[in-house]
Amino acid sequence: MALPALSSSGVKFRRVLAHFPQELSLAFAYGSGVFRQAGASAGPGENNMLDFVFAVDDSVTWHMMNLLKNRSHYSFLKVFGPKQISSVQSYGAGIYYNTLVPCNGRMIKYGVISTDTLIDDLLHWKTLYVAGRLQKPIDKSPEGQFTQLMALPRTLQQKITSLVDPPGKNRDVEEILLQVAHDPDCGFVVHQGISGIVRSSSIVQSAKTILTAGAKKSITYSMKKLYKMTKGWLRKTS
Repeated sequence: MALPALSSSGVKFRRVLAHFPQELSLAFAYGSGVFRQAGASAGPGENNMLDFVFAVDDSVTWHMMNLLKNRSHYSFLKVFGPKQISSVQSYGAGIYYNTLVPCNGRMIKYGVISTDTLIDDLLHWKTLYVAGRLQKPIDKSPEGQFTQLMALPRTLQQKITSLVDPPGKNRDVEEILLQVAHDPDCGFVVHQGISGIVRSSSIVQSAKTILTAGAKKSITYSMKKLYKMTKGWLRKTS
């Protein structure tokens, strides 16, 4: 499939994509390297790592071609070949990350996910690991929140109802979601439901980092994330 065109402001992103096999069904960038973060004094940080997600129709074939072009991006798993890499990719949230990759004068991280897995997550929120990076603000009136709650995938609706509805009540989903929409803590309840979905896949996905990035990169990446979290906390408390 052809690669969708990025916005006119995405010249630097297209230059990055030129380094990879072009058999992508979708590519998008996210995170602090792309968007200005809350509390930041300027635009996207030029020193921040650029985060990408690549959706591919055939993971084995894409990894095979990427190993030929960018073998150094991979951890020791490269010695096992594209089939094993694709097998590791299928665990957790179904995405395989190569991190701390120098490209065009920037440090990047890119995740490879199958197109089918991405679509499944976007439609049904099975793990919310990738879908969560594409969420938008919503209308926060009770009416607007109820509309949004009714439009949520069934997986999340079921999580919310199990949190709110006491055993034995047996109320229908619409009644429960209407109650949640009028609750001042609506956002917190939804967050709890999302956390329940994300938690299990995130644990496995994090464990995969040791394999996909290698021990040295895993430690370096974790230290960078910890430093970034500490800076954000200090900014909020100062």
